[in-house]
Order: sequence, then structure tokens, then C-alpha cells
Amino acid sequence: MTNTVFFFDVDNTLLDNDRVTEDLHNFLQKEVGTDRCERYWQIFEDLRTELGYADYLGALQRYRVEHPYDSHLLAVSTYLVNYHFANRLFPRSLDAIEHCRKIGPVVILTDGDVVFQPRKIERSGLFEAVGGNILIYIHKEKELHDVERRYPADRYVLVDDKIRILAAVKEIWRERVTTVFVRQGHYALDEKEVAKYPPADISIGEIGELPGIPPERFTN
Repeated sequence: MTNTVFFFDVDNTLLDNDRVTEDLHNFLQKEVGTDRCERYWQIFEDLRTELGYADYLGALQRYRVEHPYDSHLLAVSTYLVNYHFANRLFPRSLDAIEHCRKIGPVVILTDGDVVFQPRKIERSGLFEAVGGNILIYIHKEKELHDVERRYPADRYVLVDDKIRILAAVKEIWRERVTTVFVRQGHYALDEKEVAKYPPADISIGEIGELPGIPPERFTN
């Protein structure tokens, strides 16, 4: 059994997904206009509420049902699939992964769909950075039994920008997990939301600070 395994979230933890969303919004507005752009995001939010995770391509499929003759759909789809995600990694994201790999195995643990999320991980370089150790669930905090089965260890470290997720995992794994709250992105910067949950074991302002954390803080 491995002594310590590190789990990293992707969106707004290692990769600036808020910037990805902003880029897509600007592209959509240019391609389909303000009204249809706003309609896409309404569909996107409705679908996120329904599924529990962001599904950009799924929202585009639903948009297509409403606008089957929109000639810009192919351009939008191509833009999403070929987006340069490597350009949106936060500074020193890969250094953070490398730092933790010196201590134990590193795994991407994220929520998302089964097409776009893997594509994002591959094109950003994160797949290679973690040696192909990827877990994608609908609600990862509800699948810890499967996580443990795949990566048995004495201790776990969870690095995430969502305090809700960190608190839920801490409630289950308790002293076996060290939670690391990365205060990046709109979820982490929502003070009202953050105040609803107990603090994480470690809090950092950005992922680039993680390589400066001594190994013993993760394991003690």
C-alpha cells in the first residue's frame, strides 16, 4: 500500500477555467450574437444544475435543438475541441505536481463529462504530468469508495478550489486526509459560500505556492 497519494482537482485549481469560460463567451458573442450567446449560457447553467457538473458540449447539443440551422455551430464546436488549454494552466501548476510526485503518487480527481473533460486534461498537458492517473466522476465526493479501491493508501492529500468538496471529503476520510484549499477562481473567492464550511487544513492563495509547503505538513 502506498503511504501518501495526492489528488488534484483541475478547473480553477490547476487550470484557469474562468478564463476558458470568458474566452468561450467572447467567441460565442462574435459568432452568434448577444441574444443567442446569452441563450447558450442559460442552457449551460440549466444543464449544470441538472447534472451537477459543467457540460459545454452537452449545452451546445441542446442549443442545436433550438437552432438546428445555425451555421456557426461547427465553428463553436471546433473552437471548444481544439482550445489551447495548456495556455490556461496557472503559473507553476506543473511545479506543484512535480513537488508532490517526490512524496507520493499524484492523481487528477475531477468532476465532468466523459468527452470534454478528458480532452481538457490531455490538451493541457496534465495527463502526461500525472502519468495518466486520471479519475473523472459526476460527483467525486460521493465516490470515495472507488477512489480508495483504485488508490489504496495510508494517507491522502486533496488539493481543490471548492471548500464544499474539501469539507465533504474531510467528513468521510477525517484524519486520513489533509485538505488543501486553493483560493483561485470564482468559487474560492465567494466569501459567503466559503464561510458556510469549516476551514481546510492548509490554505494557499494560488497553486504556485504549493511547492513551498514542506512535505511533513502534508503527512502530519
